Amino acid sequence: MADVVRRRLRTVVGLTALAELVVFVLVAAWIGLGWTIVATLVTSVLGWVLLASQGRRTLADLRQRARSREAAGRELGDAGLVAVGGLLMVLPGFLGDLVGLLCLLPGTRGLVRAALRRVVLARLPEHLRGPVRVGSTRTAPVDATDPFQPLVIEGEVLRDPDQRP
Repeated sequence: MADVVRRRLRTVVGLTALAELVVFVLVAAWIGLGWTIVATLVTSVLGWVLLASQGRRTLADLRQRARSREAAGRELGDAGLVAVGGLLMVLPGFLGDLVGLLCLLPGTRGLVRAALRRVVLARLPEHLRGPVRVGSTRTAPVDATDPFQPLVIEGEVLRDPDQRP
């Protein structure tokens, strides 16, 4: 299994590097080698600037969720997309810059998130896909004011056979 993953990863990285090289040569033939190098440097600087601004915004959203004790699933996903997008923008290559820009801009980040969700759900086994329904049965009343009584919520996760993702 690990050998298959390594082989696929090597293939994807190799094909991506080849595609980046082809695009670089095509752009250099179109606008010249000097301007292509300048464009590569400009997109790297733009990547650093966007990574800094979007990173600060994402961290502020995470802090706000932590203060309000709300689930931060979407914000954590945004933080991951910002990190990946920043890395892709900083590395040289026009195709990586395009994907990185999609990950960094708040307006297009939702599109990347939806595409990743579809890919991940398609690879999950059927029994692990959502949505799930959670039922709860309380056996004894809980006194929330007693600091020595742990808060325990008993329940079981049930699959609703009528709902599909």
